[in-house]
Amino acid sequence: MMKMKQSYQKEIEHKIILPVIQFMNREKSSGIVLAVSVLIALVLANSPLRDEYSSFLDYHFGFIFNGKPFLDFSIEHWINDGLMSMFFFVIGLELKHEFIGGELKDIRKVTLPVVAAIFGMLVPAAFYIVFNANTPAYQGWGIPMATDIAFALAVLYMLGDKVPVSIKVFLTTLAIVDDLGSVLVIALFYTSHISFANLLVGLVILLVMFIGNRMGVKNVWFYGILGIGGVWMAFLMSGIHATISAVLAALVIPADSSIPEIAFIARTKKQLHKFENTEGNDVRTLEPEQMEILSKVQSDSLKAMPPLQRLEHGLQPLVSFVIMPIFALGNAGISFVDMDLSVLTESNVAIGVFAGLLFGKPLGILFAVWITEKVGLGHRSRKMTWRRLTGLGFLASIGFTMSMFVTMLAFNDANNYIQAKVAIFAASIIGGIIGYRLLKK
Repeated sequence: MMKMKQSYQKEIEHKIILPVIQFMNREKSSGIVLAVSVLIALVLANSPLRDEYSSFLDYHFGFIFNGKPFLDFSIEHWINDGLMSMFFFVIGLELKHEFIGGELKDIRKVTLPVVAAIFGMLVPAAFYIVFNANTPAYQGWGIPMATDIAFALAVLYMLGDKVPVSIKVFLTTLAIVDDLGSVLVIALFYTSHISFANLLVGLVILLVMFIGNRMGVKNVWFYGILGIGGVWMAFLMSGIHATISAVLAALVIPADSSIPEIAFIARTKKQLHKFENTEGNDVRTLEPEQMEILSKVQSDSLKAMPPLQRLEHGLQPLVSFVIMPIFALGNAGISFVDMDLSVLTESNVAIGVFAGLLFGKPLGILFAVWITEKVGLGHRSRKMTWRRLTGLGFLASIGFTMSMFVTMLAFNDANNYIQAKVAIFAASIIGGIIGYRLLKK
């Protein structure tokens, strides 16, 4: 009976658990899951269940405090202001990591992608403004600025060895800077009705987190409780979008460990030597002394990992395979069943977003590389041909997640909202296909 149970467990592990782990560890997997979520949302929004789908997202729940509703939001609102804060928190962790020891550590080496990212945001915004200047839809200029790193990298990694490493590094660096730019745009231009009292509370709690960092506090629960229960809550009630609090909280997470690398190696070697010389037994369980040694190794291992990287490593799968798909399910559902197509021509929102993403992105990136080389601030590698750069520029026009998020902040008008969504879908799909074809050859 025991052998049958063990055999069954091994079969489960071999056929289900290991394939799932391998899938999640692939670079393109998060993009695939996100794409499937988008398709599911579209199917639901255009199926007989479309009314139930819409009603579910509009369902409100919250808390009662002192006889009054508190944090009473719709499910869609909780997704966009709550779950997406976790997405922005991870972005903040990644940005800090990159500035400390990653692609952005030496700005002289990444001048080309940084300048490309900046022009890749400014030119799409300019395209949008050309079509929507002096109209109520003007505030949507931030929509075509963003690149969806999950989708773009998923397409890039589908090409495998046909794309040189330099192109992958270029796109990754560009997308990181693009994320930073999008966060700044949201903070500066898509915030209104600020409650300075709540904002001050949030900043004071943020200061406490910073002081804790400087004093050597490495406990992730300390930062988690203050970050969520303090900073996020205060920013949510201040009027500044709560996702900004997530980025700020991430920036004060300690990036150094309690135990330096050299000390960790010495301590681990000592514990392993003790374990090797500890008398064992003839059964599968360990002796108490062996368990104590392993517990010390486990404790030292946690202390040797900087809180920033522990959180980044631990939250990345949650964000990629849970939060972003939920965001897609909640925001990608466009119903074409009852749509009056004349809505798409009521204003220039759709053409502005479409042109900004599909044409503004690649043109901005290509111009940035050309001008940066002309003035001698940066140089391309030999494998980074103009054809490949053009393909990369079109991949950068995939603006799904962040573009959809800015759309939600920019528009209250339902028709403008629909126009922007349709344009984001169209530009992202066409840009992804063109980029794939150009890079494949």
